[in-house]
Amino acid sequence: MTWVLTILGIVMLVILHELGHFTAAKLVGMRVERFSLFFPPTLLKVKRGETEYAIGALPFGGYVKITGMNPEEIGDLHPDISRRAYYNQPTWKRVVVILAGPAVNILIAFVLFAGVLLVGNLNGAVVLSNLSGHSTTQITDKVAHVKDGTPAAAALRKGDRIVSVEAGRATPQGVVEATRKHLCEGKQVDNCRAKTPVKLTVERDGHVRSLSVYPRYNAEAKRALMGFEFGARPIPVGLGGATSGALAAMWGTLKETVSGLGRALTSSKARGEVHSVIGITEAAQESVAAGAGFGLVFLGFFSLALAILNLFPFLPLDGGHIVWSLAEKLRGKRISVGAMYRYSSVGILLMLFLVINGFSNDIGHLGG
Repeated sequence: MTWVLTILGIVMLVILHELGHFTAAKLVGMRVERFSLFFPPTLLKVKRGETEYAIGALPFGGYVKITGMNPEEIGDLHPDISRRAYYNQPTWKRVVVILAGPAVNILIAFVLFAGVLLVGNLNGAVVLSNLSGHSTTQITDKVAHVKDGTPAAAALRKGDRIVSVEAGRATPQGVVEATRKHLCEGKQVDNCRAKTPVKLTVERDGHVRSLSVYPRYNAEAKRALMGFEFGARPIPVGLGGATSGALAAMWGTLKETVSGLGRALTSSKARGEVHSVIGITEAAQESVAAGAGFGLVFLGFFSLALAILNLFPFLPLDGGHIVWSLAEKLRGKRISVGAMYRYSSVGILLMLFLVINGFSNDIGHLGG
């Protein structure tokens, strides 16, 4: 069931992106020839008025075909149709139509992020904290998780309220400060047992009790660990807080997406983390399975990433069409399709390289 929800969610993002282009084109009077979900070969099509609606076989996105997006085809059009062709429209209309698709994706991301914060979903708030770099959660004094096989597993239970740690603060930092003082006998080696216990005061089932936990040294953390985690709760926010939190997460996503693409082009390690639609769908399925908060935040992240990638200034991406229109406006005359594609060729090759690399990574992963 989660796979069905995942695919429907991603398909809906594609449909809404293309619907943005479609609606804007209709509103400014352009002629839309085709609205297609996915790419050819065409599996199903139906014509309503002057527009053909289709479903393709290759699930790599979708497209809206507006008459006259290639200036070289305008001369063959009937005058009534040519008048409504994309390339014969004022620059502002062309830019509005192209921006409408990414704008819809940006709006979707904002609504999903803000909605998750507004309803106080913990899982979603944790992920948004990671995206924004600003905490939208608050640590509690209750035990949320006890790791099996650790010192804490023999003493603590999920739901216990930590009253104090070594008569001090019942906080993650208080635990860190306390465990640093508890050393193993002799040399500190991985998994050695501290010679003295950490004293905890715990409330369980309405009763307060004192517990002793002997932490074990962890070489990676460079200190002794007990093996439990404090819980967290979302910080209550109003509409203003949800708005600012969503915008901060969106800004964090923008920076991470752009810098991630830069690293992927310069680092073989980073290229190993690039995914195609296969890996993205798998990650989305895992997010949906982890709960509504994770799933909604992932869809918001995917929607925003879709907008960012589409705004890269290379044809046939949306950003390429915008650059083309603005360049012609500044130049005062038309620029040939060939010139624009020559300008875009480097960017297209780099994007194609990353797409192929992503498929290679995911196929290798599926093959074990």
